[in-house]
Amino acid sequence: MPRVSQDQLEARREEILTAARACFARYGYEGATVRRLEEATGLSRGAIFHHFRDKDSLFLAVAEDDAAEMVETVARNGLVQVMRDLLARATDPEASGWLGTQLEVSRRVRTDPGFAERWVQRTSAIESATAERLKRQRDAGTLRDDVPLDALMRFLELAYDGLVLHLAMGRPAGDLGPVLDLVEETVRKR
Repeated sequence: MPRVSQDQLEARREEILTAARACFARYGYEGATVRRLEEATGLSRGAIFHHFRDKDSLFLAVAEDDAAEMVETVARNGLVQVMRDLLARATDPEASGWLGTQLEVSRRVRTDPGFAERWVQRTSAIESATAERLKRQRDAGTLRDDVPLDALMRFLELAYDGLVLHLAMGRPAGDLGPVLDLVEETVRKR
């Protein structure tokens, strides 16, 4: 039997994550049955669960990948850039998959104590990246200093949550660029 390289395993894992993200976004966690996951990925359940222990592990891996990407963007360019990226991809099917994952994470955090407990680590990574970015900006003199950093961070988080909800409701994204400019201007030093 031919050996499968680590690169091939990683590529297959990424294919599964991409297809599963779209499936979870379309049907929600409960509606993304194993049969639907098989159809979305084009793989058997054995092939899917060779890479992931179970459906819950697969969903958590999708959500973790999204959170890791968000942490990287926040660390490099800030939470407003995450919002700009989301807005730019608002009509892209992969972005709506990401959006659906965010909404499903929100629902499961409220309704599944086990998931909420595991998810706390991801949330704290995003918060830490945001807090570190804001502190660096304040130290550089580009961030307003008349408002506590915690308040600025919560303001940005609320703006992000509002954008996610706005887009999830199918509301138009085209006119939100100036709104994000205003959010950014609000936290900058005057």
